Amino acid sequence: MEFNRVKLDMDDGVAIVTLNHTEVMNAISIDMLEGLGDAFDFIEDKANGVRCVVLTGAGKGFCAGANLQGRNTSTSKKSNAGSVLESHYHPLLRRMRYLHCPMITAVNGAAAGAGMSLALMGDLKLAGKSAYFMQAFRRIGLVPDAGSTYILPRLIGTARAMELSLLGEKLPAAKALEWGLINRVHEDAELVDEARKMATELAHGPTVSLGLIRGLYWQSPENSFEQQLDLEFRTQKIAGSTADFKEGVTAFLEKRPARFMGA
Repeated sequence: MEFNRVKLDMDDGVAIVTLNHTEVMNAISIDMLEGLGDAFDFIEDKANGVRCVVLTGAGKGFCAGANLQGRNTSTSKKSNAGSVLESHYHPLLRRMRYLHCPMITAVNGAAAGAGMSLALMGDLKLAGKSAYFMQAFRRIGLVPDAGSTYILPRLIGTARAMELSLLGEKLPAAKALEWGLINRVHEDAELVDEARKMATELAHGPTVSLGLIRGLYWQSPENSFEQQLDLEFRTQKIAGSTADFKEGVTAFLEKRPARFMGA
């Protein structure tokens, strides 16, 4: 299905969301943000059966950052460069953060500026060999946004996050893997297929449990040890009440593969 500058393909419980404005390397406009909002409306409607999400980009690039020729940029002296963050970016980022199921980002080509921020929202982050990441904000006199200053230091430490942000240099996929920024690197031509394969495996798993797992790790950096122990206790009570837990134990005892239903 088609939304504003976004495509969504559904297959076997996997929603593949594709940023789709190849003329500008999938640069983010308000139209695209609204299209992503519509795509996540579909994803969050449980009647549609989405159990895993893959986010990628059409053509040769994942996302080149904000579309500086779009409606979200103005040269007016009264322009507020941050207003679109609160009105459009932040609601989308919050939806990604609190998603009910795992999300994989499959980064093809450039992931720059806010495009890098979107790429880092994945619970699992895959990249093609030619992909690269860049904190491009300083090149136009802005600061990192769309969650970058929260996610980056937690993934790679403050020193490397500062280096990427102050220097604005390209970080190739191989180096991003070495730094622990991403999980896996694949041949460019195989990237989306590998992401789909991983997503299908997750979609066939105990997706209530998987959603709870991602929530635990997203929350962990903000909690003390005692708070995290309490969160694990409360979360495990939820997981332990699911039909998938009963099926998992039964399958283990019967020495057969589990048939998880995501409930």
